[in-house]
Amino acid sequence: MRFPRFTAFLIACMTFVGCGHPSGSNSERGSAYFDQTGRTDAESGGARMIPITTPAGNFRVWTKRVGNNPRIKVLILHGGPGVTHEAYEAFDSYLPGAGIEYYYYDQLGSAYSDQPHDATLWNLDRFVDEVEQVRVALGLDRDNFFLYGQSWGGLLAIEYALKHQDNLKGLIISNMMSDIPAYNEYAKNVLLPQMDPKVLKEIQDLDARGEYTSPRYESLVMEHFYTEHIMRAPIAQWPEPLVRAFNHLNKEVYIPMQGPSELGARGALVNWSRSADLHTIKVPTLVIGAKHDTMDPAHMEWMSKQFPKGQYLYCDKGSHMAIYDDQATYMTGIISFLLNTDKAETH
Repeated sequence: MRFPRFTAFLIACMTFVGCGHPSGSNSERGSAYFDQTGRTDAESGGARMIPITTPAGNFRVWTKRVGNNPRIKVLILHGGPGVTHEAYEAFDSYLPGAGIEYYYYDQLGSAYSDQPHDATLWNLDRFVDEVEQVRVALGLDRDNFFLYGQSWGGLLAIEYALKHQDNLKGLIISNMMSDIPAYNEYAKNVLLPQMDPKVLKEIQDLDARGEYTSPRYESLVMEHFYTEHIMRAPIAQWPEPLVRAFNHLNKEVYIPMQGPSELGARGALVNWSRSADLHTIKVPTLVIGAKHDTMDPAHMEWMSKQFPKGQYLYCDKGSHMAIYDDQATYMTGIISFLLNTDKAETH
């Protein structure tokens, strides 16, 4: 699908930002973006296995750099927990054209990284510490480091910012409320009543019997809830990277922390809330909500007003994966935020 307005927007952006070189011809800016001089990961196409230390031992997590921009480097925190970077590969169609450097990253327990079978590792504080170790290894700092988190990744990004915001240039919270109890109330009172009552009862009965890993449970949830609120399209039409990410979901991480599905949370994160702390995050912050999301878009608009430098992006056609089902709005908003924040913070 082509987006003429979006293409025009990118061209306009490139007139003032280009891989850290605001002047010069388009070819010069393009050459700078793909310049591998001094890059130790050039031979591997930007991919690296980064060693991390944990209370349960030493492991490795996978990252992959795309592009070169000394002022804008985005670390992508995927959802789940236990999904993978693959769900965000749509960025490849947009961020390079805007001269934005970005890093795919599979958190510990996700597909390309080590997958230890140790339940003590699946806690929020350890994941925050992991992100900080990855930041240090990648050489990201206050002059260039933007942290993007979607869904669980957004929760993790909030926690990281509360502890390490001095390292950040900007923050993006996508499709994630700042309060899990409020998320559960929204699901219970707004989203679940929209389902066919017979289907909902069967799902709840299967859940009550602990059969939430059965093919029947998964089929019902996918066909009657996920196609409305996760990705607004029949399953057969879901983008290939998103299908791949779902197929690689590590339930050993996902179920203990989130619960059995996206119908609501009841794992270890069930009581998580940071709404009262958002005002302490001082860096420029973009919050992204969507009309059909599992997350209440009104709550997310409210969140954007709690951040001292908050902005809100609303995806009128989108759901939880608005990166796909309202792509033009989503990508335009993210790129605009990154470029404008860089311009404001640099000059």
